[in-house]
Amino acid sequence: MRFNSYIFVFAFFPLVMLLWHGLCRSGWFLAAQIMLAGMSLLFYGYDHPEYLWVIGISVAVNWSVSALTQMADIRRGCRSRMGTALCVAGIFFNLGMLFYFKYYDFFVRNVNHALGTGWEQKQIALPLGISFFTFQQISFLADRMKREAGHTPIPGYLNFVTFFPQLVAGPIVNHRDLVPQFQKIRAGKTDVLRDAGKLESGICLFIAGLAKKVLIADKLGVMVDLGYADVPGLDSVSAFFVMLAYTFQIYFDFSGYSDMAVGMGRMLGIELPRNFDSPYKSRSVREFWNRWHMTLNAFFTQYVYIPLGGGRRGLAKKLRNTIIVFLLSGIWHGAEWTFIVWGLLHGAAVCGENFFRERFPVRDHDVHGVSAQRDPGGNSFSGISLSRIREKVQWFFTFAFVNLAWVLFRSGSMQEALRFYRRLFSFSWNGKLWELAGGMKASWNYVISFFVEKGFGQAGLQVFYLLLFLLMLAVPAFLCRGRNAFDVLSEQKLSGARLWLLGFLFAVSVLSFSGVTTFLYFNF
Repeated sequence: MRFNSYIFVFAFFPLVMLLWHGLCRSGWFLAAQIMLAGMSLLFYGYDHPEYLWVIGISVAVNWSVSALTQMADIRRGCRSRMGTALCVAGIFFNLGMLFYFKYYDFFVRNVNHALGTGWEQKQIALPLGISFFTFQQISFLADRMKREAGHTPIPGYLNFVTFFPQLVAGPIVNHRDLVPQFQKIRAGKTDVLRDAGKLESGICLFIAGLAKKVLIADKLGVMVDLGYADVPGLDSVSAFFVMLAYTFQIYFDFSGYSDMAVGMGRMLGIELPRNFDSPYKSRSVREFWNRWHMTLNAFFTQYVYIPLGGGRRGLAKKLRNTIIVFLLSGIWHGAEWTFIVWGLLHGAAVCGENFFRERFPVRDHDVHGVSAQRDPGGNSFSGISLSRIREKVQWFFTFAFVNLAWVLFRSGSMQEALRFYRRLFSFSWNGKLWELAGGMKASWNYVISFFVEKGFGQAGLQVFYLLLFLLMLAVPAFLCRGRNAFDVLSEQKLSGARLWLLGFLFAVSVLSFSGVTTFLYFNF
């Protein structure tokens, strides 16, 4: 089931809201938990019921490991070696499960290519969200191994893993952040129906995220798909716009999902972590990763980078650990060399930034890469602050790097990515852009297209589609440079004008459900 579907918006979620708040306010919290877990599993298995056994086995094994760890510790009266060994075994089980479903065929394919063997590929279907719910359970067992998380009864654990707003595409939630919130609801300390501000912001975030997905990401995705369907036919201009369209598509698709997840969580009384903080405003690749997919970055920092030593053991080991983290991040995103190279490129860029910061420290930047002082000496050139010029240059090169790296992320193979780069830097023009702009021909602008064609002919219609395409790029560019929508919708109360705007966006988004599309991160 998808967030951007009629059955979810008008049936599934309203029913969950009604049952959840009704049962909680009646004091039947155990029934509410069981209902929420059951509805979450229904959400997960609605389109692919065959995946339910995968998540079922995963939850059963991880919860059993936690229970056995608890029993071993109670028997010894302290932290036991048996409990630690069980947690380690459980983590390896999770990694093995992830390897089998996500990487087995990739591994066999590359072994066959390298060694000339004939091992059979199984063509294993990738279960939805397996990377997300597996990482959440790895984090839980890692915390259990350190005894930083307690054992949780099965209804609470089920809701920790399967909570439907973030089940298939995050945010990646830590056990100690989510489970205590359910306990507060049980104790009556949280009641979102009595907190108009939280309920209001939840509705606003859901509508904003829906609009990001349906009205921006999906529309740009049409041009991106057209461009990648004929990479050899692209010229430099069309390749540039396809690259830029994908840059905005993936952000507004994934950011839209995350906003909807946080919004639904708030409507249910659960606060999920934010996953984005205006990443395209970043002035370094390191800052970009502090703002993009923040929960994944936090996971790798806490469970990989810091255990490896972080940056405490010298520059060389800091750079090594950084490369390892970004290599794993690339592998996590997909079983293709394009993702691995994409991760390594980002890792190399962050290593380069770390190296130069260590060797040539810049006074007006703090440890996170965000400007701390603004040209304290008052230096300027023709009235323009030199620090402002430097910031603009840093932003430009960071944004250009991220755009170029996204080509690898979108391409189906290294060969396709290299072909795209060759077309991008061919400095050629063959008019392909007109064909791509024709992808804007859709039912939602059919009436306007009809009158444009009647008044200006086919040539005028082509110009109209091109202008519409450029507008579809200008709008997300403007939104990315403005104030973060998450902050605006979370902090400010609804005015009459904003209420009308959100109502309009919701109505237009719902009318666009005829072409329901999946979220990009469902594939990871």
